[in-house]
Amino acid sequence: MSCPLTWCALTGVQQAILHCLYSRHSDGLVRQRHLEQIASSDEPWVVPFVVQLAGEYVLEILESIQHGLSDLSSKRSAQRLAYGDFIARNPGFFARTERRVVSYWSCYYRWKFPVLGTYPGCHLLELLRATAIDRTGRPWPRHTPPD
Repeated sequence: MSCPLTWCALTGVQQAILHCLYSRHSDGLVRQRHLEQIASSDEPWVVPFVVQLAGEYVLEILESIQHGLSDLSSKRSAQRLAYGDFIARNPGFFARTERRVVSYWSCYYRWKFPVLGTYPGCHLLELLRATAIDRTGRPWPRHTPPD
C-alpha cells in the first residue's frame, strides 16, 4: 500500500496509529487494507485492534489476520507474548470476540462451513486461545459450542 503524501511525512508509529484507527472504518475493504498494514506488528497497543477484527463477519479480514499473525505459532515470539498478555488481561473482551465469531459463522457461513471448527474464525480463536494458555499456564475458558 503506497502512502498518501500527507501520510509519508508521518513517523512509522504515527502511520501505525492511523492504520489502527482506519481498521474501524465502516467499509470492510478499508478495514482490511489497513489491517494488513498492522496485523504482523507485535506492538502491544496494536493487539486490541487486531483481536477486535477477529470477531468480524468478513471472511477476507479473518484470512488477513491469520496471514499477519504468522509468528503466533512460534512459542517464544514477541507476537505470541503480546497477544497472550492482552487476552489474559482482557478475558471479557476475548469472550465477546468468541461469541461474535460463532454468531457470524451461524448467520453467514454455516452453509459453507457446516462444522464450526472448520470456519477460519474458529481456527483463529484457537491460535489466540493458545497464546493465553501459554501466558497463564492454565486452560483458557471456551465460549464457543463444542464441534
